[in-house]
Amino acid sequence: MLRDRWTNEQIEMWLDRMEQGKEVFHEGKVWEILEQFDHTNGEGDEKTKQYRSKLLALLAHTRYKRVQKVDHLVERWVREALELDHTNALAHQLNVETFYEFLYRIPIPNKFPPIRETDHGSAKKKTAYEYHKIAETFFQYVDQYKDQWQVVKTSLTYLEDPGRLREIEQVIRFFDHLQKPFQTIQSATAEYANSLTGVYYSAAQFKQILQATKEIEQVKEAWTELFPSKKVVQEQETALDELHRLIGLNDVKDRVKQLYKFLHYQKERLRQGFQSKDGINLHMILSGNPGTGKTHLARLMAKIYYELGLLERDEVYEVDRTQLVGAYVGQTEENTNRAIERAAGGVLFIDEAYSLKRAGAAGNDYGQTAIDTLVSAMTSGKYAGTFAVILAGYPDEMRTFLRSNPGLRSRFPDQNQIEIENYTITELLQIAEKIATDNDYILTSGAKQECRKRIEKAQVDESFGNARAVKNIILDAIFQKGSTMSLEHPQTEDFILLQAGDFKEETDQSSGQSAKNELNQLIGLEQVKKEMTQLTSFVQIQQMRRENGLQALPLQVHSVFTGNPGTGKTTVAKLYAKSLKEIGLLKRGHVVIVSRADLVAGYVGQTAQKTKEIIKDALGGVLFIDEAYSLLAEGQGDFGKEVVNTLVQEMTEHEENLVVVLAGYGNEMQRLLDSNPGLRSRFKKHIHFDDYSKSELVQMIERRADQTGYHLTNEARDLLKEQLTEEGHPGNGRYAMDLFDRLVQIQSLRLVGFDRVNMEQLTAIEQEDVERLRKEGV
Repeated sequence: MLRDRWTNEQIEMWLDRMEQGKEVFHEGKVWEILEQFDHTNGEGDEKTKQYRSKLLALLAHTRYKRVQKVDHLVERWVREALELDHTNALAHQLNVETFYEFLYRIPIPNKFPPIRETDHGSAKKKTAYEYHKIAETFFQYVDQYKDQWQVVKTSLTYLEDPGRLREIEQVIRFFDHLQKPFQTIQSATAEYANSLTGVYYSAAQFKQILQATKEIEQVKEAWTELFPSKKVVQEQETALDELHRLIGLNDVKDRVKQLYKFLHYQKERLRQGFQSKDGINLHMILSGNPGTGKTHLARLMAKIYYELGLLERDEVYEVDRTQLVGAYVGQTEENTNRAIERAAGGVLFIDEAYSLKRAGAAGNDYGQTAIDTLVSAMTSGKYAGTFAVILAGYPDEMRTFLRSNPGLRSRFPDQNQIEIENYTITELLQIAEKIATDNDYILTSGAKQECRKRIEKAQVDESFGNARAVKNIILDAIFQKGSTMSLEHPQTEDFILLQAGDFKEETDQSSGQSAKNELNQLIGLEQVKKEMTQLTSFVQIQQMRRENGLQALPLQVHSVFTGNPGTGKTTVAKLYAKSLKEIGLLKRGHVVIVSRADLVAGYVGQTAQKTKEIIKDALGGVLFIDEAYSLLAEGQGDFGKEVVNTLVQEMTEHEENLVVVLAGYGNEMQRLLDSNPGLRSRFKKHIHFDDYSKSELVQMIERRADQTGYHLTNEARDLLKEQLTEEGHPGNGRYAMDLFDRLVQIQSLRLVGFDRVNMEQLTAIEQEDVERLRKEGV
């Protein structure tokens, strides 16, 4: 968690913990501490200088390891670290590494361009010019070397490392030895190039040049041996090694490791002459939600099969339905066979494989033909046993797909079916940091917090893109930084740091009033306001307890709204959703309003699916079921109960990601809750909406008039009050809105006959308008 301010003691403790390996070094945290120093102007304090020096050296060291070279940032941070504390051992060590890097980069040719006595004069002159340029470039490095060597000698004395000193001195001796032959080349080639006229040349100069190049080439062989750490001696990484390096996927790694051992065992068994009637089955099913790495894993499996010698190639040919299924008879077999031929020796990867089998597809849908052709090729024919098929798709769809096709299901043994779980939030943040690092950016602690919020907001349902979504979030933050940053006086941090502000979404910047204020401004509903305030306050405090590591009580957010039509149930439900989003419980805060007709279908099974689709749309928000009691309507089949059962099941599965509000008349709602014990146990909060009084209805009409640029005259208001009974009207708020709309129409009809109409007449609802309304019996 990001601190408001780091004290010297806290920084000391953090640095000690890192040295002891008890805490992971985080570059973003270092930047925030450095920024704190900048803001507090603590540069004059010796202790602060030491901390700044240590942190800059750590930044330089981490970058050096990551980019595998000394770049301008590493050099700058080392220089600044030593300016702050000339005893900083890590900075001195990096100084030596910088010098080593500099020496390694000196361009010393392994072989010089050939120059022969028999060459034509112009060819000799051209070669001599090339030699001269090589020597000039070398001596440009010599000038820099002299300055750097003086600095490094100082660093070596601070490090007190005799072994390192001897290594450097040996390199220096070789470097000094190289200077003499390069001087010979530099002077001789200049004279040699100038001496060439026609076929004339200097034999002495020619001999000097050859001798010098030979000496340099010999020294270069020994020179290369002085940089063992720079040799690229990298063992070929196996597919299992690559899999092991991936973030998360622990269960997948265990499964693949087991599968690898099994395949290796089977291969060795065959090598020793034992028989296997069924052979080694390489076909595989990978299921997982978007962005969980199915395609990447398929490529790694191809490498594993190849490394074990089970396939001729480690290549993956990727296809989907559009590349297999044709539009007419015969085209699908042709497309599928062509794909199999392309994949022979490697892996045929079919993404979203379930799309080949469409439920209720018409007779001219040839997806089944593609499946039949594929199954046939897997078991017999020219390419049987020469390629592996890997099917990929979302978990639920893949399970349904395989159940509907037993012939295909039998070709994929259980051990070859791997389901990839979603990444945890911790793993997603690690992926975010890696993506940022790959783009040469660092996330500050504040940026990680904002990135986490963006990820959690996106984690609404199974459509969440996991690593793919995280990549989009990081790339969006990079875009936000680049599109808003001024380049007039840029700082290094502007090009390397992603900060909290870069992750803010424009849509997050809410305009307008809070849900609480909007609720309080509603006319009437005093008891409802108290109940809603109490409910949202409870949720907010439990959220805060949870965030602070305290035990939180279960959140009882599902509610039953009872009351007559027009009493504000839908309006309050929208404000309830907005309020739950504001306090961080809901990620979207939208409301999906449905009734029986939206949920109940024509036959058993379809109703459950229809209800699940509606619930999926409502995830992250509120599902408002109006007249919910109609789900138990008699004489309309028993499908309403299927909605209730599905609703209870989905509420349990999605927990706080879904809030359900049931609305309707009081007595009828009780019968609905009694119909299913699970339903009643989930709806413990009941809020009753009273009918509006006469006074409240008049207030509604006047507020509506004010919002639309009208007003009621005093006489019109008094007459309107006389027209309404003290108890109000059964239509409640809807009646008030209908009444106002009718008054506006009556006023318009009255004014349209006037020759001239002034502003006051255009905005005023007069007494005669209300009288006309009463005569019409509205």
